[in-house]
Amino acid sequence: MNMPPRSATSNSPASKVGQTKGVEVAPPAARKSSTERSSASFSPSSPFPPIADYGFLSDCHTGALVASDGSIEWMCVPHFDSPSVFAAMLDRGAGSWRVGPYDVYVPAGRRYIPGTNLIETTWMTPQGWLRVVDGLTIGEWHDNKEGSSHTRAPTDFDADHLLVRVIECIQGEVQLEMMCEPMLQYGSTPAKWSVVDTGSEGGYAFDASDGRTEFRLYSDVRMGIEGNRVHARHTMVEGERRFCAISWTEGLGGPRTAEQAEEYLNRTSHFWRSWLADGTYPDHPWRYHLERSALALKGLTFMPTGALVAAPTTSLPETPHGERNWDYRYCWMRDASFTLWGLHALGLDWEADDFIQYVADLERNEDGSLQIMYGITGTRDLEESVLEHLKGYEGARPVRVGNGAYNQHQNDVFGAVLDSVYLHSKKRDHIPERLWPVLTDQVQCAAKVWQEPDQGIWEARGEPRHYVSSKLMCWVAMDRGARLAERRGEEEQAEKWQAVAGEIREDILQRGVDKRGVFRQHYDTDALDASTLLIPLLRFLPPDDERVCATVNAIREELTEQGLVLRYRTDETDDGLSGAEGTFLICSFWLVSALSEIGERREAEHLCERLLSYSSHLGLYGEELEASSGRHLGNYPQAFTHLALINAVTHVIEAQQG
Repeated sequence: MNMPPRSATSNSPASKVGQTKGVEVAPPAARKSSTERSSASFSPSSPFPPIADYGFLSDCHTGALVASDGSIEWMCVPHFDSPSVFAAMLDRGAGSWRVGPYDVYVPAGRRYIPGTNLIETTWMTPQGWLRVVDGLTIGEWHDNKEGSSHTRAPTDFDADHLLVRVIECIQGEVQLEMMCEPMLQYGSTPAKWSVVDTGSEGGYAFDASDGRTEFRLYSDVRMGIEGNRVHARHTMVEGERRFCAISWTEGLGGPRTAEQAEEYLNRTSHFWRSWLADGTYPDHPWRYHLERSALALKGLTFMPTGALVAAPTTSLPETPHGERNWDYRYCWMRDASFTLWGLHALGLDWEADDFIQYVADLERNEDGSLQIMYGITGTRDLEESVLEHLKGYEGARPVRVGNGAYNQHQNDVFGAVLDSVYLHSKKRDHIPERLWPVLTDQVQCAAKVWQEPDQGIWEARGEPRHYVSSKLMCWVAMDRGARLAERRGEEEQAEKWQAVAGEIREDILQRGVDKRGVFRQHYDTDALDASTLLIPLLRFLPPDDERVCATVNAIREELTEQGLVLRYRTDETDDGLSGAEGTFLICSFWLVSALSEIGERREAEHLCERLLSYSSHLGLYGEELEASSGRHLGNYPQAFTHLALINAVTHVIEAQQG
């Protein structure tokens, strides 16, 4: 999500790597407008690319962010939440790995190869054209001598633990430059390089290490060590292909030739396209956005356990130069549960199965409740610390690792888990027996605490309040728990829980509505909160209820900046932080869904079309938008934003198609 305490194309030549026709084509108008907008909103003198300029690579174990100049500026190995080896995104001296033409940095075109999470970048230079295809590769399942980190049933594929870059001169001559300058342990430790004897296999290989983290750089281009960096330059001629790759797999194996490197990418392309083809997508101009969001969500799953990270980054600011910078590389029960809405809506059920099992594995609190977030391997303690040596994105500090909100009291977590399991049970007609005690405990916890104040859905660090959204999610916990109990034939339990749901409902309707019939943020204020847009989406009240319509219209008119929705007004909410924040994309997409629900279909369609035009030129979204410029803010790409997009687009398309 996106909460305070979580503690950016033109057409390019078709790729030869896994090429198919018409799988996924971004609308040109949307690409153009988002590129212009993101570029215009940043000072040309800033050394940092716009957040929306980054492309996201994933192998479902870790992720990497690559800027349009060909630089990998964020990557953690071996997992999403491991220390970074490249972190120039947070400090220009914290490590990067660039592959591209010498002295030319702005590409002629950039895209995801259709249906995949592989990025193709094409440059035009004075002498010729160069294309680079980047991918974190995925191949056939392989056993490791030292065991596996998988706790879910293995599929036929797994991460290769390789980042592969294939380079081709497609016309003329181009002087290629490769510069690999890792700074390990979040930019604190320069790597020490050593030459590897490749023997008869040929090629070149160097090892980088600091005694704790080790990886190997492969290439078929001659390289030299210059202090803590490896540098290579080579003049490529038309039709020539080269490669480079980084390996942190067991044994540090990797490709030795461009042909082998390309085969890694071909297998990865096959994996992504096969996965995407398992879904169901409407034949509609917005299909591209659904497919891209599905691929982003899949890329944010941690395959070994079934967890889903909120975002692959830490400390990208919600406010330019501000303090609202949080580490999102963990699994929020709320985010991951709501994400199941999107996956199920597109018919992508395998990930939902894995997440349900991940929940069943988690260690709970003494009262049986789940924490609001866990590490991707199930870790409970996510103690927050500040990396003082990093300057932060465009000077936004502090830079945080860990998240202090992990032990907050948030009553909405119970409903998030129960709603996702209820939806899953309807799709699969089955609840794993080992999960039922977990669910029972969550329902009972909701029954005990629903009358107590908490920190709310946005994880405010101010005084606990009786947030309407928290009461709403406790109602969801009791209602869905009762429905699940009824499906299991436990009628007495179902009656008991439904009775408590009725009590919560009456309390919300009596104390959570202001004099004009609008749902308030919490019981002690008449301030608005975008989370109340969930009321019709969670079926608490029918969409034609006067209070629902009044709330949706009030938020549209009073809680927006230039038509984009804020979470709340920071001057009306004690969130424990200072400064303003951008409009929250998830809230704007919620408004699309809510408008569609109450019958404002034309308004929903117009807002959705506008929001889709704000995507990065690669179809990705951050957490927030600066309303005046369309600048993306916050950690990126954001899982919850892409989930809300799927829900909103599905609402609009269904309304259009009757």
